[in-house]
Amino acid sequence: MILLNVFRFKSIQSNIAAAFAVLILITAVFMAVISYQLSAAAVQDTAENFTGELIGQVNANIQSYVTNMENISLLVLNHRPVREYLSAGKGDEGGISDFFRTIMISRKDIASISAFGYEGGRFLSDARGKALNPYVNLEEQDWYRDARAAGGRTVVSPSHVQPIFNDEYRWVVSLSREVRSADNSRGLGVLLVDLNFSVINDIVSRIELGKRGYVFIVDNEGNIVYHPQQQLIYSRLKTEAIDRVLSVRSGTFISDDGGESKMYTVQDSEFGWKIVGVSYTDELNGNRREMQLSFAALLVFSLFAALILSVLLSRNLSKPIHQLQEHMKEVEKGNFDIQVPVDPSKEIGRLARTFNLMVSRIRELMGQVVKEQEIKRRSELNALQSQINPHFLYNTLDSIIWMAEEKKSEEVVLMTSALARLFRASISKGKELVPIRTEIEHITNYLTIQKMRYRDKLDFQIEADPAILPYLTLKVTLQPLVENAIYHGIKNKYGTGTIRITGEKIGGRILLRVHDNGVGMDAETVARLLAPGGFGYREGKGVGVTNVHERIRLYFGHEFGLSVESKPDAGTTVTVAIAALHTDDIGEKEAAAEWQEREH
Repeated sequence: MILLNVFRFKSIQSNIAAAFAVLILITAVFMAVISYQLSAAAVQDTAENFTGELIGQVNANIQSYVTNMENISLLVLNHRPVREYLSAGKGDEGGISDFFRTIMISRKDIASISAFGYEGGRFLSDARGKALNPYVNLEEQDWYRDARAAGGRTVVSPSHVQPIFNDEYRWVVSLSREVRSADNSRGLGVLLVDLNFSVINDIVSRIELGKRGYVFIVDNEGNIVYHPQQQLIYSRLKTEAIDRVLSVRSGTFISDDGGESKMYTVQDSEFGWKIVGVSYTDELNGNRREMQLSFAALLVFSLFAALILSVLLSRNLSKPIHQLQEHMKEVEKGNFDIQVPVDPSKEIGRLARTFNLMVSRIRELMGQVVKEQEIKRRSELNALQSQINPHFLYNTLDSIIWMAEEKKSEEVVLMTSALARLFRASISKGKELVPIRTEIEHITNYLTIQKMRYRDKLDFQIEADPAILPYLTLKVTLQPLVENAIYHGIKNKYGTGTIRITGEKIGGRILLRVHDNGVGMDAETVARLLAPGGFGYREGKGVGVTNVHERIRLYFGHEFGLSVESKPDAGTTVTVAIAALHTDDIGEKEAAAEWQEREH
Protein backbone atom coordinates (compact mmCIF):
# COMPACT_ATOMS: atom_id res chain seq x y z
CA MET A 1 0.00 0.00 0.00
CA ILE A 2 2.92 2.34 0.69
CA LEU A 3 4.24 1.71 -2.83
CA LEU A 4 0.82 2.44 -4.30
CA ASN A 5 0.65 5.72 -2.36
CA VAL A 6 3.98 6.70 -3.84
CA PHE A 7 2.63 6.16 -7.38
CA ARG A 8 -0.72 7.86 -6.75
CA PHE A 9 -0.33 10.76 -9.16
CA LYS A 10 -3.10 12.76 -10.77
CA SER A 11 -2.05 11.72 -14.26
CA ILE A 12 -2.64 8.17 -15.52
CA GLN A 13 0.41 8.51 -17.69
CA SER A 14 2.51 9.38 -14.63
CA ASN A 15 1.20 6.35 -12.72
CA ILE A 16 2.02 3.92 -15.52
CA ALA A 17 5.34 5.55 -16.37
CA ALA A 18 6.56 5.61 -12.77
CA ALA A 19 5.51 2.04 -11.95
CA PHE A 20 6.91 0.43 -15.05
CA ALA A 21 10.03 2.60 -15.02
CA VAL A 22 10.93 1.30 -11.59
CA LEU A 23 10.09 -2.29 -12.57
CA ILE A 24 12.10 -2.16 -15.77
CA LEU A 25 15.00 -0.50 -14.02
CA ILE A 26 15.15 -3.08 -11.22
CA THR A 27 14.74 -5.99 -13.65
CA ALA A 28 17.36 -4.62 -16.03
CA VAL A 29 19.91 -4.11 -13.26
CA PHE A 30 19.46 -7.61 -11.87
CA MET A 31 19.52 -9.23 -15.33
CA ALA A 32 22.56 -7.22 -16.43
CA VAL A 33 24.62 -8.03 -13.35
CA ILE A 34 23.73 -11.73 -13.23
CA SER A 35 24.00 -12.32 -16.99
CA TYR A 36 27.34 -10.53 -17.17
CA GLN A 37 28.87 -12.45 -14.28
CA LEU A 38 27.65 -15.82 -15.56
CA SER A 39 28.04 -15.42 -19.32
CA ALA A 40 31.38 -13.56 -19.42
CA ALA A 41 33.27 -16.24 -17.55
CA ALA A 42 31.36 -19.12 -19.17
CA VAL A 43 31.81 -17.94 -22.75
CA GLN A 44 35.47 -17.05 -22.39
CA ASP A 45 36.61 -20.12 -20.44
CA THR A 46 34.48 -22.72 -22.20
CA ALA A 47 35.04 -21.35 -25.68
CA GLU A 48 38.79 -20.92 -25.34
CA ASN A 49 39.36 -24.34 -23.78
CA PHE A 50 37.02 -26.27 -26.04
CA THR A 51 38.03 -24.60 -29.28
CA GLY A 52 41.70 -24.49 -28.39
CA GLU A 53 41.82 -28.25 -27.88
CA LEU A 54 40.11 -28.93 -31.19
CA ILE A 55 42.34 -26.51 -33.11
CA GLY A 56 45.38 -28.05 -31.46
CA GLN A 57 44.24 -31.45 -32.66
CA VAL A 58 43.80 -30.16 -36.21
CA ASN A 59 47.19 -28.48 -36.09
CA ALA A 60 48.85 -31.70 -34.89
CA ASN A 61 47.19 -33.76 -37.63
CA ILE A 62 48.17 -31.35 -40.38
CA GLN A 63 51.69 -30.99 -38.95
CA SER A 64 52.07 -34.76 -38.94
CA TYR A 65 50.83 -34.94 -42.50
CA VAL A 66 53.18 -32.21 -43.73
CA THR A 67 56.09 -33.82 -41.85
CA ASN A 68 55.43 -37.10 -43.69
CA MET A 69 55.44 -35.19 -46.97
CA GLU A 70 58.72 -33.53 -46.02
CA ASN A 71 60.25 -36.95 -45.35
CA ILE A 72 59.12 -38.07 -48.79
CA SER A 73 60.69 -34.99 -50.32
CA LEU A 74 63.93 -35.76 -48.48
CA LEU A 75 63.82 -39.25 -49.93
CA VAL A 76 63.66 -37.75 -53.40
CA LEU A 77 66.29 -35.10 -52.68
CA ASN A 78 68.76 -37.72 -51.41
CA HIS A 79 68.24 -39.87 -54.49
CA ARG A 80 71.53 -39.40 -56.37
CA PRO A 81 70.18 -40.00 -59.91
CA VAL A 82 67.79 -37.05 -59.41
CA ARG A 83 70.64 -34.66 -58.56
CA GLU A 84 72.81 -36.00 -61.39
CA TYR A 85 70.05 -35.52 -63.91
CA LEU A 86 69.21 -31.98 -62.79
CA SER A 87 72.88 -30.92 -62.67
CA ALA A 88 74.23 -32.49 -65.88
CA GLY A 89 71.34 -34.24 -67.63
CA LYS A 90 72.87 -37.67 -66.84
CA GLY A 91 70.98 -40.70 -65.66
CA ASP A 92 68.03 -42.85 -66.60
CA GLU A 93 65.04 -40.51 -66.88
CA GLY A 94 62.65 -43.46 -67.13
CA GLY A 95 64.13 -45.02 -63.99
CA ILE A 96 63.66 -41.78 -62.08
CA SER A 97 60.03 -41.58 -63.23
CA ASP A 98 59.51 -45.15 -62.01
CA PHE A 99 61.04 -44.15 -58.67
CA PHE A 100 58.60 -41.23 -58.36
CA ARG A 101 55.78 -43.53 -59.36
CA THR A 102 56.72 -46.07 -56.69
CA ILE A 103 56.45 -43.36 -54.03
CA MET A 104 53.05 -42.30 -55.31
CA ILE A 105 51.70 -45.85 -55.24
CA SER A 106 52.42 -46.01 -51.51
CA ARG A 107 50.71 -42.64 -50.88
CA LYS A 108 47.29 -42.06 -52.43
CA ASP A 109 47.24 -38.49 -51.16
CA ILE A 110 50.00 -37.37 -53.56
CA ALA A 111 48.74 -35.96 -56.84
CA SER A 112 52.12 -35.70 -58.59
CA ILE A 113 55.90 -35.56 -58.02
CA SER A 114 58.05 -33.46 -60.34
CA ALA A 115 61.52 -31.92 -60.48
CA PHE A 116 62.58 -28.93 -62.60
CA GLY A 117 66.23 -28.14 -63.35
CA TYR A 118 67.54 -24.58 -63.49
CA GLU A 119 69.60 -25.29 -66.61
CA GLY A 120 68.72 -26.85 -69.94
CA GLY A 121 64.97 -27.00 -69.25
CA ARG A 122 65.37 -30.41 -67.59
CA PHE A 123 62.12 -31.85 -66.28
CA LEU A 124 61.33 -35.04 -64.36
CA SER A 125 57.84 -36.37 -63.56
CA ASP A 126 56.11 -39.38 -62.05
CA ALA A 127 54.61 -40.21 -65.48
CA ARG A 128 56.63 -40.86 -68.61
CA GLY A 129 55.74 -38.58 -71.47
CA LYS A 130 54.09 -36.01 -69.23
CA ALA A 131 54.22 -32.61 -70.92
CA LEU A 132 54.32 -29.11 -69.49
CA ASN A 133 51.71 -26.53 -70.37
CA PRO A 134 53.34 -24.34 -73.05
CA TYR A 135 51.19 -21.34 -72.04
CA VAL A 136 52.35 -21.25 -68.40
CA ASN A 137 55.66 -19.71 -67.35
CA LEU A 138 57.12 -21.97 -64.67
CA GLU A 139 59.24 -19.25 -63.09
CA GLU A 140 56.14 -17.10 -62.45
CA GLN A 141 54.55 -19.73 -60.17
CA ASP A 142 54.54 -18.74 -56.50
CA TRP A 143 55.64 -22.17 -55.27
CA TYR A 144 58.64 -22.08 -57.65
CA ARG A 145 59.80 -18.60 -56.65
CA ASP A 146 59.30 -19.25 -52.92
CA ALA A 147 61.22 -22.55 -53.05
CA ARG A 148 64.13 -20.96 -54.89
CA ALA A 149 64.22 -18.12 -52.38
CA ALA A 150 64.03 -20.49 -49.37
CA GLY A 151 67.42 -22.05 -50.14
CA GLY A 152 66.54 -25.68 -49.43
CA ARG A 153 63.84 -25.19 -46.78
CA THR A 154 60.38 -26.64 -47.33
CA VAL A 155 57.70 -24.27 -48.67
CA VAL A 156 54.00 -25.16 -48.38
CA SER A 157 51.66 -23.17 -50.64
CA PRO A 158 47.97 -22.25 -50.20
CA SER A 159 45.40 -24.34 -52.02
CA HIS A 160 45.36 -23.56 -55.74
CA VAL A 161 44.73 -24.96 -59.19
CA GLN A 162 47.97 -26.42 -60.62
CA PRO A 163 48.17 -25.28 -64.29
CA ILE A 164 51.73 -26.25 -65.26
CA PHE A 165 50.91 -29.68 -66.76
CA ASN A 166 49.28 -29.96 -70.14
CA ASP A 167 45.55 -30.83 -69.92
CA GLU A 168 45.69 -31.16 -66.09
CA TYR A 169 44.10 -28.68 -63.70
CA ARG A 170 44.03 -30.17 -60.21
CA TRP A 171 43.10 -28.46 -56.95
CA VAL A 172 46.21 -29.08 -54.81
CA VAL A 173 48.45 -27.88 -52.01
CA SER A 174 52.05 -27.70 -53.25
CA LEU A 175 55.07 -28.70 -51.16
CA SER A 176 58.23 -27.44 -52.86
CA ARG A 177 61.90 -27.13 -51.96
CA GLU A 178 65.14 -26.49 -53.76
CA VAL A 179 67.30 -29.45 -54.87
CA ARG A 180 70.90 -28.63 -54.00
CA SER A 181 74.25 -30.17 -54.92
CA ALA A 182 75.85 -32.86 -52.75
CA ASP A 183 78.16 -30.29 -51.12
CA ASN A 184 75.24 -27.86 -50.69
CA SER A 185 77.16 -25.24 -52.64
CA ARG A 186 74.58 -24.47 -55.32
CA GLY A 187 70.97 -25.04 -56.31
CA LEU A 188 70.20 -27.52 -59.05
CA GLY A 189 66.46 -27.15 -59.42
CA VAL A 190 63.08 -27.30 -57.62
CA LEU A 191 61.29 -30.40 -56.35
CA LEU A 192 57.46 -30.19 -56.46
CA VAL A 193 55.14 -32.52 -54.57
CA ASP A 194 51.47 -31.74 -55.24
CA LEU A 195 49.14 -32.95 -52.48
CA ASN A 196 45.49 -33.66 -53.12
CA PHE A 197 43.48 -30.85 -51.53
CA SER A 198 40.83 -33.38 -50.47
CA VAL A 199 43.23 -34.68 -47.80
CA ILE A 200 43.31 -31.28 -46.06
CA ASN A 201 39.55 -31.07 -46.47
CA ASP A 202 39.09 -34.50 -44.85
CA ILE A 203 41.28 -33.56 -41.88
CA VAL A 204 39.54 -30.25 -41.19
CA SER A 205 35.93 -30.96 -42.17
CA ARG A 206 35.52 -33.57 -39.43
CA ILE A 207 35.96 -30.92 -36.73
CA GLU A 208 32.66 -29.59 -35.36
CA LEU A 209 32.50 -26.36 -33.38
CA GLY A 210 28.85 -26.32 -32.38
CA LYS A 211 26.15 -26.29 -35.02
CA ARG A 212 27.55 -23.43 -37.08
CA GLY A 213 31.25 -23.19 -36.12
CA TYR A 214 34.00 -24.15 -38.53
CA VAL A 215 37.77 -24.25 -39.06
CA PHE A 216 39.75 -22.50 -41.79
CA ILE A 217 43.44 -22.18 -42.65
CA VAL A 218 45.45 -19.22 -43.99
CA ASP A 219 49.13 -18.82 -44.80
CA ASN A 220 51.37 -16.14 -43.33
CA GLU A 221 50.36 -13.70 -46.10
CA GLY A 222 46.63 -14.07 -45.49
CA ASN A 223 45.89 -16.32 -48.48
CA ILE A 224 43.13 -18.86 -47.89
CA VAL A 225 44.48 -22.42 -47.77
CA TYR A 226 41.19 -24.01 -46.74
CA HIS A 227 37.74 -22.69 -45.92
CA PRO A 228 34.45 -24.65 -45.86
CA GLN A 229 32.84 -21.76 -47.76
CA GLN A 230 35.79 -20.97 -50.00
CA GLN A 231 33.68 -20.02 -53.02
CA LEU A 232 31.78 -17.43 -50.96
CA ILE A 233 35.09 -15.99 -49.74
CA TYR A 234 36.47 -15.69 -53.28
CA SER A 235 33.23 -14.07 -54.53
CA ARG A 236 33.29 -11.69 -51.50
CA LEU A 237 29.85 -12.80 -50.34
CA LYS A 238 31.46 -13.75 -47.02
CA THR A 239 34.36 -12.14 -45.19
CA GLU A 240 36.65 -13.15 -42.37
CA ALA A 241 38.77 -11.06 -39.96
CA ILE A 242 41.99 -12.07 -41.78
CA ASP A 243 43.95 -8.97 -40.73
CA ARG A 244 43.31 -9.65 -37.04
CA VAL A 245 44.12 -13.34 -37.54
CA LEU A 246 47.52 -12.43 -39.01
CA SER A 247 48.23 -10.06 -36.12
CA VAL A 248 47.65 -12.82 -33.53
CA ARG A 249 50.49 -15.31 -33.14
CA SER A 250 48.48 -17.84 -31.14
CA GLY A 251 45.49 -16.81 -29.12
CA THR A 252 41.84 -15.79 -29.10
CA PHE A 253 39.86 -12.67 -29.98
CA ILE A 254 36.16 -11.76 -30.38
CA SER A 255 34.80 -10.17 -33.56
CA ASP A 256 31.34 -8.70 -34.08
CA ASP A 257 31.68 -8.23 -37.86
CA GLY A 258 28.55 -9.20 -39.82
CA GLY A 259 26.18 -8.57 -36.90
CA GLU A 260 27.04 -11.76 -34.98
CA SER A 261 29.57 -12.27 -32.21
CA LYS A 262 32.20 -14.81 -33.24
CA MET A 263 35.27 -16.04 -31.38
CA TYR A 264 38.44 -16.68 -33.40
CA THR A 265 40.96 -19.14 -31.92
CA VAL A 266 44.31 -19.00 -33.76
CA GLN A 267 47.27 -21.40 -33.64
CA ASP A 268 50.52 -21.07 -35.62
CA SER A 269 51.97 -24.09 -37.38
CA GLU A 270 55.66 -24.74 -37.93
CA PHE A 271 55.38 -24.39 -41.70
CA GLY A 272 53.77 -20.92 -41.82
CA TRP A 273 50.06 -21.73 -41.77
CA LYS A 274 47.60 -20.43 -39.21
CA ILE A 275 44.85 -22.81 -38.09
CA VAL A 276 41.76 -20.78 -37.13
CA GLY A 277 38.65 -22.01 -35.33
CA VAL A 278 35.52 -19.86 -35.59
CA SER A 279 32.89 -20.37 -32.89
CA TYR A 280 29.61 -18.56 -32.34
CA THR A 281 29.61 -17.37 -28.75
CA ASP A 282 25.94 -18.11 -28.23
CA GLU A 283 26.63 -21.81 -28.99
CA LEU A 284 29.68 -22.08 -26.75
CA ASN A 285 27.94 -21.09 -23.55
CA GLY A 286 28.60 -24.05 -21.27
CA ASN A 287 26.63 -22.57 -18.34
CA ARG A 288 23.38 -22.39 -20.30
CA ARG A 289 21.43 -24.47 -17.78
CA GLU A 290 22.66 -22.42 -14.85
CA MET A 291 21.84 -19.18 -16.64
CA GLN A 292 18.40 -20.42 -17.63
CA LEU A 293 17.56 -21.21 -14.03
CA SER A 294 18.86 -17.85 -12.84
CA PHE A 295 16.98 -15.94 -15.52
CA ALA A 296 13.83 -17.97 -14.87
CA ALA A 297 13.90 -17.19 -11.15
CA LEU A 298 14.57 -13.52 -11.84
CA LEU A 299 11.79 -13.29 -14.44
CA VAL A 300 9.29 -15.02 -12.18
CA PHE A 301 10.02 -12.56 -9.40
CA SER A 302 9.92 -9.55 -11.73
CA LEU A 303 6.73 -10.69 -13.45
CA PHE A 304 5.03 -11.39 -10.15
CA ALA A 305 5.78 -7.87 -8.90
CA ALA A 306 4.87 -6.35 -12.28
CA LEU A 307 1.54 -8.19 -12.39
CA ILE A 308 0.51 -7.00 -8.94
CA LEU A 309 1.29 -3.38 -9.73
CA SER A 310 -0.13 -3.47 -13.25
CA VAL A 311 -3.42 -5.01 -12.08
CA LEU A 312 -3.82 -2.39 -9.36
CA LEU A 313 -2.86 0.49 -11.62
CA SER A 314 -4.70 -0.55 -14.80
CA ARG A 315 -7.98 -1.85 -13.33
CA ASN A 316 -9.71 1.51 -13.75
CA LEU A 317 -7.98 2.18 -17.06
CA SER A 318 -8.44 -1.00 -19.07
CA LYS A 319 -12.19 -0.72 -19.67
CA PRO A 320 -12.32 2.76 -21.30
CA ILE A 321 -9.07 2.13 -23.20
CA HIS A 322 -10.39 -1.16 -24.57
CA GLN A 323 -13.64 0.54 -25.53
CA LEU A 324 -11.77 3.30 -27.35
CA GLN A 325 -9.61 0.69 -29.07
CA GLU A 326 -12.65 -1.17 -30.41
CA HIS A 327 -14.10 2.04 -31.84
CA MET A 328 -10.74 2.84 -33.43
CA LYS A 329 -10.81 -0.54 -35.17
CA GLU A 330 -14.21 0.33 -36.61
CA VAL A 331 -12.81 3.62 -37.93
CA GLU A 332 -9.91 1.70 -39.50
CA LYS A 333 -12.49 -0.38 -41.37
CA GLY A 334 -14.06 2.81 -42.75
CA ASN A 335 -17.02 3.15 -40.35
CA PHE A 336 -17.19 6.81 -39.34
CA ASP A 337 -20.78 6.68 -38.01
CA ILE A 338 -19.72 5.94 -34.44
CA GLN A 339 -19.41 7.83 -31.16
CA VAL A 340 -17.34 6.72 -28.17
CA PRO A 341 -19.11 7.03 -24.81
CA VAL A 342 -17.27 9.74 -22.91
CA ASP A 343 -15.70 8.48 -19.68
CA PRO A 344 -15.20 11.29 -17.14
CA SER A 345 -11.93 9.82 -15.84
CA LYS A 346 -8.89 11.99 -16.44
CA GLU A 347 -7.13 11.77 -19.83
CA ILE A 348 -9.35 8.97 -21.16
CA GLY A 349 -12.41 11.19 -21.10
CA ARG A 350 -10.61 13.99 -22.90
CA LEU A 351 -9.19 11.51 -25.37
CA ALA A 352 -12.67 10.08 -26.09
CA ARG A 353 -14.13 13.56 -26.65
CA THR A 354 -11.23 14.44 -28.96
CA PHE A 355 -11.68 11.16 -30.84
CA ASN A 356 -15.40 11.82 -31.35
CA LEU A 357 -14.68 15.31 -32.66
CA MET A 358 -12.01 13.94 -34.97
CA VAL A 359 -14.28 11.23 -36.42
CA SER A 360 -17.10 13.73 -36.92
CA ARG A 361 -14.79 16.19 -38.64
CA ILE A 362 -13.27 13.47 -40.86
CA ARG A 363 -16.77 12.37 -41.88
CA GLU A 364 -17.69 15.94 -42.82
CA LEU A 365 -14.44 16.52 -44.70
CA MET A 366 -14.73 13.24 -46.61
CA GLY A 367 -18.22 14.11 -47.77
CA GLN A 368 -17.08 17.60 -48.72
CA VAL A 369 -14.04 16.31 -50.61
CA VAL A 370 -16.11 13.71 -52.48
CA LYS A 371 -18.60 16.36 -53.58
CA GLU A 372 -15.91 18.86 -54.53
CA GLN A 373 -13.94 16.29 -56.51
CA GLU A 374 -17.03 15.11 -58.34
CA ILE A 375 -18.03 18.67 -59.22
CA LYS A 376 -14.47 19.50 -60.25
CA ARG A 377 -14.12 16.38 -62.35
CA ARG A 378 -17.41 16.94 -64.16
CA SER A 379 -16.66 20.64 -64.66
CA GLU A 380 -13.21 19.91 -66.08
CA LEU A 381 -14.59 17.19 -68.33
CA ASN A 382 -17.45 19.34 -69.61
CA ALA A 383 -15.05 22.23 -70.18
CA LEU A 384 -12.65 20.00 -72.06
CA GLN A 385 -15.39 18.45 -74.17
CA SER A 386 -16.94 21.80 -74.98
CA GLN A 387 -13.75 23.30 -76.38
CA ILE A 388 -13.83 23.55 -80.17
CA ASN A 389 -10.98 24.97 -82.15
CA PRO A 390 -12.43 28.11 -83.82
CA HIS A 391 -9.92 27.88 -86.65
CA PHE A 392 -11.24 24.44 -87.52
CA LEU A 393 -14.79 25.83 -87.58
CA TYR A 394 -13.82 28.85 -89.69
CA ASN A 395 -11.86 26.75 -92.16
CA THR A 396 -14.68 24.22 -92.48
CA LEU A 397 -17.26 26.95 -93.12
CA ASP A 398 -14.94 28.54 -95.69
CA SER A 399 -14.68 25.17 -97.42
CA ILE A 400 -18.48 24.82 -97.47
CA ILE A 401 -18.84 28.33 -98.93
CA TRP A 402 -16.20 27.58 -101.57
CA MET A 403 -17.90 24.30 -102.56
CA ALA A 404 -21.29 26.06 -102.69
CA GLU A 405 -19.86 28.69 -105.00
CA GLU A 406 -18.42 25.89 -107.16
CA LYS A 407 -21.90 24.30 -107.31
CA LYS A 408 -20.68 21.15 -105.56
CA SER A 409 -23.95 20.50 -103.77
CA GLU A 410 -23.26 16.84 -102.90
CA GLU A 411 -19.98 17.72 -101.22
CA VAL A 412 -21.69 20.65 -99.44
CA VAL A 413 -24.34 18.30 -98.08
CA LEU A 414 -21.76 15.70 -97.04
CA MET A 415 -19.54 18.21 -95.25
CA THR A 416 -22.44 20.03 -93.62
CA SER A 417 -23.93 16.76 -92.36
CA ALA A 418 -20.57 15.65 -90.96
CA LEU A 419 -20.11 19.04 -89.27
CA ALA A 420 -23.58 18.88 -87.74
CA ARG A 421 -23.00 15.39 -86.36
CA LEU A 422 -19.61 16.52 -85.04
CA PHE A 423 -21.17 19.48 -83.23
CA ARG A 424 -23.97 17.33 -81.85
CA ALA A 425 -21.46 14.94 -80.27
CA SER A 426 -19.29 17.77 -78.93
CA ILE A 427 -22.02 19.82 -77.25
CA SER A 428 -23.93 16.91 -75.65
CA LYS A 429 -23.06 17.03 -71.97
CA GLY A 430 -25.27 14.29 -70.60
CA LYS A 431 -22.75 11.48 -70.70
CA GLU A 432 -19.09 11.10 -69.76
CA LEU A 433 -18.78 7.59 -71.15
CA VAL A 434 -19.93 6.68 -74.63
CA PRO A 435 -19.70 3.42 -76.59
CA ILE A 436 -16.60 3.11 -78.73
CA ARG A 437 -19.02 2.84 -81.66
CA THR A 438 -20.09 6.47 -81.00
CA GLU A 439 -16.51 7.64 -80.67
CA ILE A 440 -15.64 5.94 -83.99
CA GLU A 441 -18.59 7.66 -85.68
CA HIS A 442 -17.46 10.98 -84.22
CA ILE A 443 -13.89 10.65 -85.48
CA THR A 444 -15.17 9.41 -88.87
CA ASN A 445 -17.16 12.66 -89.24
CA TYR A 446 -14.14 14.71 -88.21
CA LEU A 447 -11.81 12.92 -90.67
CA THR A 448 -14.42 13.20 -93.44
CA ILE A 449 -14.41 16.99 -93.04
CA GLN A 450 -10.64 17.15 -92.90
CA LYS A 451 -10.23 14.93 -95.96
CA MET A 452 -12.61 17.12 -97.96
CA ARG A 453 -10.65 20.19 -96.85
CA TYR A 454 -7.21 18.81 -97.63
CA ARG A 455 -8.33 16.77 -100.70
CA ASP A 456 -5.37 14.73 -101.99
CA LYS A 457 -3.22 15.68 -99.00
CA LEU A 458 -5.04 13.41 -96.52
CA ASP A 459 -6.47 9.87 -96.47
CA PHE A 460 -7.64 7.76 -93.54
CA GLN A 461 -8.47 4.16 -92.57
CA ILE A 462 -10.51 2.97 -89.57
CA GLU A 463 -10.09 -0.74 -88.70
CA ALA A 464 -11.51 -1.23 -85.21
CA ASP A 465 -12.37 -4.75 -84.10
CA PRO A 466 -16.22 -4.97 -84.15
CA ALA A 467 -16.10 -6.81 -80.82
CA ILE A 468 -14.94 -3.66 -78.97
CA LEU A 469 -17.64 -1.33 -80.31
CA PRO A 470 -20.06 -1.93 -77.37
CA TYR A 471 -17.34 -1.12 -74.82
CA LEU A 472 -17.26 2.31 -73.17
CA THR A 473 -14.71 5.08 -73.54
CA LEU A 474 -14.45 8.73 -72.56
CA LYS A 475 -16.00 11.03 -75.10
CA VAL A 476 -13.77 13.07 -77.46
CA THR A 477 -10.72 10.86 -76.94
CA LEU A 478 -9.57 10.30 -80.52
CA GLN A 479 -10.20 13.75 -82.05
CA PRO A 480 -7.27 15.54 -80.31
CA LEU A 481 -4.93 12.72 -81.34
CA VAL A 482 -6.07 12.86 -84.97
CA GLU A 483 -5.89 16.65 -84.97
CA ASN A 484 -2.34 16.48 -83.65
CA ALA A 485 -1.43 13.91 -86.33
CA ILE A 486 -2.80 16.18 -89.10
CA TYR A 487 -1.29 19.49 -88.01
CA HIS A 488 2.06 18.24 -86.73
CA GLY A 489 2.62 15.07 -88.73
CA ILE A 490 0.92 15.11 -92.15
CA LYS A 491 0.59 18.82 -92.87
CA ASN A 492 4.39 19.17 -93.13
CA LYS A 493 4.82 15.95 -95.15
CA TYR A 494 5.44 15.89 -98.85
CA GLY A 495 2.73 13.94 -100.67
CA THR A 496 -0.38 12.21 -99.33
CA GLY A 497 -0.54 11.44 -95.62
CA THR A 498 -2.55 8.56 -94.19
CA ILE A 499 -4.08 8.25 -90.74
CA ARG A 500 -4.91 4.72 -89.63
CA ILE A 501 -7.07 4.07 -86.57
CA THR A 502 -7.25 0.55 -85.05
CA GLY A 503 -8.79 -0.92 -81.92
CA GLU A 504 -8.55 -4.25 -80.10
CA LYS A 505 -9.17 -5.83 -76.71
CA ILE A 506 -6.27 -7.48 -74.85
CA GLY A 507 -7.14 -8.98 -71.49
CA GLY A 508 -8.94 -6.38 -69.40
CA ARG A 509 -7.79 -3.47 -71.59
CA ILE A 510 -9.01 -1.75 -74.72
CA LEU A 511 -6.21 -0.44 -76.94
CA LEU A 512 -7.02 2.25 -79.54
CA ARG A 513 -4.15 3.30 -81.82
CA VAL A 514 -3.83 6.38 -84.04
CA HIS A 515 -1.00 5.96 -86.55
CA ASP A 516 0.18 8.48 -89.14
CA ASN A 517 2.94 8.30 -91.72
CA GLY A 518 3.91 11.94 -91.22
CA VAL A 519 7.19 13.59 -90.37
CA GLY A 520 7.45 11.99 -86.91
CA MET A 521 9.27 13.33 -83.86
CA ASP A 522 12.61 12.91 -82.12
CA ALA A 523 12.94 11.33 -78.67
CA GLU A 524 13.07 14.69 -76.87
CA THR A 525 9.80 15.86 -78.43
CA VAL A 526 8.13 12.52 -77.57
CA ALA A 527 9.24 12.92 -73.94
CA ARG A 528 7.71 16.43 -73.79
CA LEU A 529 4.50 15.47 -75.55
CA LEU A 530 2.65 14.12 -72.49
CA ALA A 531 4.33 16.37 -69.92
CA PRO A 532 2.03 18.95 -68.20
CA GLY A 533 2.40 22.25 -69.97
CA GLY A 534 4.49 20.62 -72.69
CA PHE A 535 4.07 20.19 -76.43
CA GLY A 536 0.82 18.20 -76.10
CA TYR A 537 -0.91 20.81 -73.93
CA ARG A 538 -2.94 23.46 -75.78
CA GLU A 539 -4.60 25.80 -73.30
CA GLY A 540 -7.55 27.56 -74.90
CA LYS A 541 -6.98 25.83 -78.26
CA GLY A 542 -8.85 22.54 -77.99
CA VAL A 543 -8.72 19.45 -75.84
CA GLY A 544 -5.03 18.67 -76.43
CA VAL A 545 -3.11 15.39 -76.23
CA THR A 546 -2.01 16.03 -72.63
CA ASN A 547 -5.60 16.71 -71.56
CA VAL A 548 -6.71 13.40 -73.08
CA HIS A 549 -3.96 11.61 -71.17
CA GLU A 550 -4.93 13.32 -67.88
CA ARG A 551 -8.65 12.63 -68.39
CA ILE A 552 -8.04 8.90 -68.91
CA ARG A 553 -5.78 8.65 -65.85
CA LEU A 554 -8.25 10.68 -63.76
CA TYR A 555 -11.11 8.39 -64.67
CA PHE A 556 -9.53 4.92 -65.06
CA GLY A 557 -6.34 5.17 -62.96
CA HIS A 558 -2.63 5.84 -63.47
CA GLU A 559 -1.98 2.47 -65.11
CA PHE A 560 -4.02 3.68 -68.12
CA GLY A 561 -3.51 6.59 -70.50
CA LEU A 562 -1.50 7.39 -73.64
CA SER A 563 1.84 6.11 -74.90
CA VAL A 564 3.69 7.49 -77.92
CA GLU A 565 6.10 5.86 -80.36
CA SER A 566 7.72 8.00 -83.05
CA LYS A 567 10.87 8.49 -85.07
CA PRO A 568 11.80 11.33 -87.43
CA ASP A 569 10.51 10.67 -90.99
CA ALA A 570 8.96 7.36 -89.83
CA GLY A 571 5.54 8.49 -88.57
CA THR A 572 3.94 8.44 -85.14
CA THR A 573 1.74 5.95 -83.26
CA VAL A 574 -0.28 7.03 -80.21
CA THR A 575 -1.82 4.18 -78.17
CA VAL A 576 -4.84 4.81 -75.94
CA ALA A 577 -5.19 2.27 -73.10
CA ILE A 578 -8.48 2.20 -71.17
CA ALA A 579 -10.28 -0.33 -68.98
CA ALA A 580 -12.66 -2.74 -70.71
CA LEU A 581 -16.17 -1.69 -69.51
CA HIS A 582 -19.04 -3.25 -71.52
CA THR A 583 -22.38 -1.52 -72.02
CA ASP A 584 -24.29 -4.85 -71.85
CA ASP A 585 -22.91 -5.69 -68.42
CA ILE A 586 -23.08 -2.31 -66.74
CA GLY A 587 -24.61 1.11 -67.45
CA GLU A 588 -22.67 4.32 -67.61
CA LYS A 589 -23.46 5.49 -64.04
CA GLU A 590 -22.92 2.04 -62.63
CA ALA A 591 -19.65 1.77 -64.53
CA ALA A 592 -18.45 5.09 -63.16
CA ALA A 593 -19.41 4.18 -59.60
CA GLU A 594 -17.87 0.75 -59.80
CA TRP A 595 -14.62 2.02 -61.30
CA GLN A 596 -14.23 4.84 -58.77
CA GLU A 597 -14.93 2.41 -55.93
CA ARG A 598 -12.26 0.16 -57.39
CA GLU A 599 -9.83 3.07 -57.43
CA HIS A 600 -10.52 4.02 -53.79
